[in-house]
Amino acid sequence: MRLVFAGTPETALPSLRALLDSPRHEVAAVVTRPDAQSGRGRKVHPSPVAQLAEESGIEVLKPPKAGDPEFLDRLRAIAPDCCPVVAYGALLPQAALDIPRHGWVNLHFSLLPAWRGAAPVQHAVLHGDEITGASTFRIVKELDAGPVFGVLTEAVRPDDTSGILLARLADAGAGLLVGTLDGIEDGTLEARPQPAEGVSLAPKIEVDDARIDWGAPAMRVDRLVRACTPAPGAWTELHGQRVKIGPVRPAPEADKLAPGEIAATRSAVRVGTGTHPVELTEVQPQGKRVMDAAEWARGVRFTGGESFA
Repeated sequence: MRLVFAGTPETALPSLRALLDSPRHEVAAVVTRPDAQSGRGRKVHPSPVAQLAEESGIEVLKPPKAGDPEFLDRLRAIAPDCCPVVAYGALLPQAALDIPRHGWVNLHFSLLPAWRGAAPVQHAVLHGDEITGASTFRIVKELDAGPVFGVLTEAVRPDDTSGILLARLADAGAGLLVGTLDGIEDGTLEARPQPAEGVSLAPKIEVDDARIDWGAPAMRVDRLVRACTPAPGAWTELHGQRVKIGPVRPAPEADKLAPGEIAATRSAVRVGTGTHPVELTEVQPQGKRVMDAAEWARGVRFTGGESFA
């Protein structure tokens, strides 16, 4: 089939590469978000999808909005049979959805109807799901509610961060997306409506949502930190300065620490929670690099009695 691929971040690259390698499909163009600031210097860069497309000699479309008349006219001129989507990051109006004869097919990183929305992997980790996965579905106007073509499942490991889990799902999901498009082309795959039961929402996790509540149980602290790694980054405050916290691990239960209380030695940093303490692995003080927690503590020179707020 003749395709126009829509995607923006690195998460979308395994699927785009798989489609470029597919002998059955032609990627005529990609649609991606406009160039944006990134990195320490805040320089403007094209998206990862745009960079791969340009390297591959493929036309790149960067509409500020997917409803812009110029973009819709160009999409009609390209005349795609189908538009596969992976993490595009913008709403698609009905005028765009109506152009390809097989519609827009989205690879979404959850087992729909669970975790509809912008952050399905983060919410799966945050809520302690043992199994998650990916789904391909036809996009409709309602958020992530279209009929489903296919799914795959993936176990959530106890030490998974959202970044690690998302990378696994992106790699596995690329094969699911290609297989879905193969089945659509053959006429052997039929999309089935999502069940009305089991719907849950996964809105974007904002920076304020990532603040650690040290009075929560250790399991809840662990899940929040892993869910917010690498972005937006779980955080807390010490002496009025923000400190980002990397994944934690259980500390010896013999340590009796009040919620947020810090116990630092030359080799370990432990923090109290609402249940048992946790041990920090990495921290990033405000305006500084990520560092080993024990190294950070030696620089702070704790005297005893300090607590995270």
